Amino acid sequence: MTTTSHAHRVAVADLTETRVRQPTRITAAWAERQRRPLVEQDGRLLVVAADHPARGALGVRGHRSAMASRTDLLERLVTALERPGVDGVLGTPDVLDDLLLLGALEGKLAIGSMNRGGVQGASFELDDRFTAYNADEIAARGLDGGKMLTRICLADPGTASTLEASARAVSQLAAHGIMAMVEPFMSVWDDGRVLNLLDPDSTIRSVAIAAGLGASSAHTWLKLPVVDELDRVMDATTLPTLLLGGDPTGHPDDTYAAWRRALSLPAVRGLVVGRALLYPPDGDVASAVDIAAGLVHGGGIA
Repeated sequence: MTTTSHAHRVAVADLTETRVRQPTRITAAWAERQRRPLVEQDGRLLVVAADHPARGALGVRGHRSAMASRTDLLERLVTALERPGVDGVLGTPDVLDDLLLLGALEGKLAIGSMNRGGVQGASFELDDRFTAYNADEIAARGLDGGKMLTRICLADPGTASTLEASARAVSQLAAHGIMAMVEPFMSVWDDGRVLNLLDPDSTIRSVAIAAGLGASSAHTWLKLPVVDELDRVMDATTLPTLLLGGDPTGHPDDTYAAWRRALSLPAVRGLVVGRALLYPPDGDVASAVDIAAGLVHGGGIA
């Protein structure tokens, strides 16, 4: 069971009624939201990711519909955002608007996920079109950053338009002075499925390509997987980097140990984690989040 309160469940049930009768409350709430600096004194971030559903990716550890319940997802997110050391959330407009109405984004970072057009399992999966936020809307709503998935497949012509769109988004976000979070992978088609290459050399190549996107790198951050020889990977860039949690299948202690080692590298400035924290094997969202917060901001497991 997650450690959510009855009050959270009642509030979630009221969201549809608010959307029907008072949709302008969303616009007003974005304008009134209490904001914070991108980074605090330690220069590190723990961001909870919740943009998977908009790409049709609902599975967690083999459970194909684990994220299907929006009520359950929102309750887990509210629990996570209430924990000390959680800096913010990454999501699509539907999720962030819900969290905004629930009051969960006050004093938290809100990172908008921008390109969700590469629907999981589709023949066009690598054509990662920008179907959610754009840079102007992120700036207008007072969001704190924009994230783009940038999968690079040398055998797929759709990669060209993805790279061009990502470069445009980086430039536009930089013009607004807003963080651009680029998540690059070298990817391949394998028996009708897209596979991301997670060896060190492929990751280094993706970093080199992603770092050069856009007319300015002043506000560019990278979002990278935890791979072998991460010290060599991180030597490929000076851009601040957040590590993604992915969908871990091993024991949580092994995952935490890998995060702890990675977070010791100077360019690694935190974590962007969704499923590993929101759907831990024991169901205790608060405890999983507390461990991650301790690792990122200090005082975590040894």
